[in-house]
Amino acid sequence: MSPRWEPNPNIRRGRTVIYTLHAHLVFTPKYRRGPFTDEILTRCEEIMRAVCADFETELVEFNGERDHVHLLVHYPPKVSISKLVGSLKGVSARRLRHEHPDHIRKYLWGAHFWSPSYFAASCGGAPLAIIKEYIEQQKRPT
Repeated sequence: MSPRWEPNPNIRRGRTVIYTLHAHLVFTPKYRRGPFTDEILTRCEEIMRAVCADFETELVEFNGERDHVHLLVHYPPKVSISKLVGSLKGVSARRLRHEHPDHIRKYLWGAHFWSPSYFAASCGGAPLAIIKEYIEQQKRPT
């Protein structure tokens, strides 16, 4: 290991890869109805932490309001964000409906809990302009 190398807990290592991948995810319930209370958000976070652990992914931060939740996940390159999102939404919907049926029924009906859409953004690291400049300044062989 290079003497210039300082360990960074955000940089993970696999057998053939070194990575630091973070995504900001936002989920809204169907019809943007507001079923979340502090108790339900706390339980939703516990469920989503367990799902992330199953995917060898870390739920770095979680919070929400009455009508949406935000997640910051640190994930390995082998994880497909769309599959992670599907599991997060599917497992949490089943468990929250099972554990809080009367409350959830006031806000949502039918078989769906989450809206089918979601927001996902990559985040962390240097701004894109800095990365672009770094790549442009590489010494290309002549």
